[in-house]
Amino acid sequence: MKHTLLSLAQERILLLDGAMGTMIQALKFDENDYRGERFADWHCDVKGNNDLLVLTQPEAIATIHKEYLAAGSDIIETNTFNATTIAMADYDMQDVAYEINVAAARIAKAACEEYSTPEKPRFVAGVLGPTNRTASISPDVNDPGKRNVTFSELVEAYESATKGLIEGGADLIMLETIFDTLNAKAAAFAVENVFVEIGQSLPVLVSGTITDASGRTLSGQTTEAFYNSMRHIQPVAFGLNCALGPDALRAYVAELSNVCEGLVSAHPNAGLPNEFGEYDMDAVEMAQHIEEWASSGLVNIVGGCCGSTPEHIATMAKAVADKAPRIIPDIPVKMRLSGLEPFTH
Repeated sequence: MKHTLLSLAQERILLLDGAMGTMIQALKFDENDYRGERFADWHCDVKGNNDLLVLTQPEAIATIHKEYLAAGSDIIETNTFNATTIAMADYDMQDVAYEINVAAARIAKAACEEYSTPEKPRFVAGVLGPTNRTASISPDVNDPGKRNVTFSELVEAYESATKGLIEGGADLIMLETIFDTLNAKAAAFAVENVFVEIGQSLPVLVSGTITDASGRTLSGQTTEAFYNSMRHIQPVAFGLNCALGPDALRAYVAELSNVCEGLVSAHPNAGLPNEFGEYDMDAVEMAQHIEEWASSGLVNIVGGCCGSTPEHIATMAKAVADKAPRIIPDIPVKMRLSGLEPFTH
């Protein structure tokens, strides 16, 4: 029997990976490392462009993926959080964005193939990040109607990134760290356009961000409102990630679990950043929170965001190993369940 994401999620709680940026930061790459040979003469600084590393330091990115897979991750995310033409424009690298998506998916796919077994297949989630622009909020406090990006521009950028991720071998598409629902709608529309164009769909995961103790996204929605405004795209999983640690995020995961018609995922930060911008919640403490979520029947997929490491994921995996996954409610007939097999070329 060939396992699908949905069948596995009904058997056990699945593990995402942890933070990519945290792991890259630990490598202490300098400007030359980011540039590599290909971009040695690039006309502006590129240090901090973590997505570029799939082209200039591919072995380092592959190693990080493998560390998470060895820790027990069922799903690893591509290193493409900022790999849209819009976000890459900060480095004048918008023309390289498509190539980055292809390369990132290929690196992750190769790592998954190395670790996959019939009993424990591994999946690549092609990541579409939120971009560094917001379609709902003005960048100028004195001009509420001003916008620095249009819906059409977002759709075009996301279509290109999605095609690259699929070409590289992604099994799933994840819209993650969503702070603006209109941005997310543009991403979802773009993904659907690509599915229609290629004549095949992949499972879609949606993960929003509750930005602070207000319990709302940056564009002003509660968790339930955010879910209801995005449920029309019929994702196989809906979740929350980033911004908050598991202690502060728990109430909103519970709120989502009460209304979600599909799988519930969550990958919180390892606490809140300290005065040095570092995350202090260790693996044991974080796993204790996740274990409580699992015992309460709130989640189907768990992982870590900022500050989390392979140690966090490995400890988390042990904590939920004997916990039953959240029971999925009766799913409407129209819920997209086709395409749950890993995408084949």
